[in-house]
Amino acid sequence: MIAAIVLAAGQSTRMGSPKMLLSWGKRTVIGQVISVLIAGGIKEILVVTGGARKEVESALQGYPVHLVHNPNYACGEMLSTFQTGLSALGEKVTAALITLGDQPGIEATVVHSVIQVYQTNHASIVVPSYKMRRGHPWILDRELWSNALELKKPATLRDFLNQYTNLINYLPVKTDSILLDLDTPEDYAWLRPK
Repeated sequence: MIAAIVLAAGQSTRMGSPKMLLSWGKRTVIGQVISVLIAGGIKEILVVTGGARKEVESALQGYPVHLVHNPNYACGEMLSTFQTGLSALGEKVTAALITLGDQPGIEATVVHSVIQVYQTNHASIVVPSYKMRRGHPWILDRELWSNALELKKPATLRDFLNQYTNLINYLPVKTDSILLDLDTPEDYAWLRPK
């Protein structure tokens, strides 16, 4: 079984308010991300919270997700959030789909395609790529989880992927949505549905 880990523990300092709670059409940003994962075929979704924990958890009421809190979220590293999520997945999970909670533009077709490539090629890592740039969501097979959990800061997820470049199966996509997350009010004004 493939489970999604949604990294939603940031403090939204550049945005100035909790970005997971911003409106995105008829949903919140985090609600949109969850809806896309479900539409892409993911049945097990784990959301890792941090900053604005209560508000994010409240916004996710009614969604079929599991919640886990990263107590080290204030350190500002995505790595600890990722490791918190990975550690919380059950034994039946064979691979983790790493997803950003502030990337509401991701597309269900990309989610589905990444899963398909993983299942077809039995790849250790599957990463979508737009014009030779890696994006999210990407899949990590369980065989590499212990390696990922051993990482210590200042290492980053990018460092981890660079370390295992030879194991990455790239999926070229025709959409830049895999690269676009929300960091600033300008990002939100530009990307939000009109």
